Amino acid sequence: MANDHSPAHMPRKIDPSRRPATKPDGTPDDPNRVEIGPTQLAFDEWAAAGIDVPNLERMRHHRHGRIVDALAKWDYGAVFLTDPLNIRYATDTTNMQLWNAHNPFRACMVCADGYMLIWDYARNEHLSSYAPLVREVRSNAGLFYFSASDLAHDRAEALGDQIVDLIREHCGGNMRVGVDKMQLHGIRSLEARGVIVEDGEEIMEKTRLIKGPDEISAMRCALYACEQAMHEMEDALQPGMTEVDAWAVLQTGNFRRGGEWIETRILNSGPRTNPWMQECGPRVLQQNELFAFDTDMIGCYGMCADLSRTWWIGPGEPSAEQKRLYREAKDLIVENTASLKPGMTFEEVSHAGRELAEEFIPQRYGSKMHGVGLCDEWPSIKWPCDVTPICGNYTLQPGMMLCVETYMGVKGAKDGIKLEDQVLITEDGVENMTNYPWDEKLLG
Repeated sequence: MANDHSPAHMPRKIDPSRRPATKPDGTPDDPNRVEIGPTQLAFDEWAAAGIDVPNLERMRHHRHGRIVDALAKWDYGAVFLTDPLNIRYATDTTNMQLWNAHNPFRACMVCADGYMLIWDYARNEHLSSYAPLVREVRSNAGLFYFSASDLAHDRAEALGDQIVDLIREHCGGNMRVGVDKMQLHGIRSLEARGVIVEDGEEIMEKTRLIKGPDEISAMRCALYACEQAMHEMEDALQPGMTEVDAWAVLQTGNFRRGGEWIETRILNSGPRTNPWMQECGPRVLQQNELFAFDTDMIGCYGMCADLSRTWWIGPGEPSAEQKRLYREAKDLIVENTASLKPGMTFEEVSHAGRELAEEFIPQRYGSKMHGVGLCDEWPSIKWPCDVTPICGNYTLQPGMMLCVETYMGVKGAKDGIKLEDQVLITEDGVENMTNYPWDEKLLG
């Protein structure tokens, strides 16, 4: 039979002018794609605001490279991760993040030669299909009792064998392995096989500390999306709605833009603003009172937008005391932000800027500043009264992100003010990445 060379049977040639359509962040523009990410609403808002989006392929390679470099620096053969945010950092993949946080069914191992694999929920291999840095997907790493039951020991033994085989193949036989939050059966299994279990949480926190250019772009996107949701909540705010009604507006705004989840639900109104840290509930908002919240939002690209504001619900005027508290809090945020520059030790940061007045120390917030990235991250920089000697061992570096925050509330009083901005340490100083305005009525 003669060969058929008609056009319909000719081998297809690649037309370089017809490349697959991509979104602004470089991911394929395919609505049926498994990968989670920003919605068109978010992309449109960022474009209108002139905000550059990250290139995700470049960001993923940057993070992978930082882990491999850290393994070489610390002389670890590998790092074995079960914390879902460490897995997100290494692979940029997700799977039931909140459920995974208390049922650790996922694991990731990054080896000294760069080989990276995931143990995922059984038959969920497709969730990592878009991640080319993930070279292999396995299952059955979950050692928690709900999943493994009385077979947790046997499953840990099998997992230990796999890890040792990977060490031989990809880690040059280096048995020092950083482990972040592995369960007891797993630790025992590794140690029985001669694995030297090291602190994987420390190496990952320090690896995640410095953000690359695309991570900074991703954070700008997440913060802008968060602030748009904050505007929507402030516009909807009125007496008669409940605290949870207001919270739902904020979180709806996050989800509509492709954000992912909420770390806490800290939102208080009226007399519940003092003391701080109460979670929002069914209390009905009243006229002429304070409304305060902490976003703690895991937003677009999995980046944490952690901002706090306190607003005045009218129609009347705030009291002189409420204005005083607000001005104290706002001035502290502004002055403490301005005090930052690269090269400062964490201890110097603790003592720099505006001092916390004696009346506010008993109910001070737990940290003066803290790191932020995929969540609230290391370091936690304390107030002078809480500073420890270890704080002198570390310095601010360009690429670090911090949340600058405070709570102003006198113990036993009625009102409290919570404010928080997010900043970036630059080569020559600090950039405030927050654009949400202060409350003009409370400023007086």
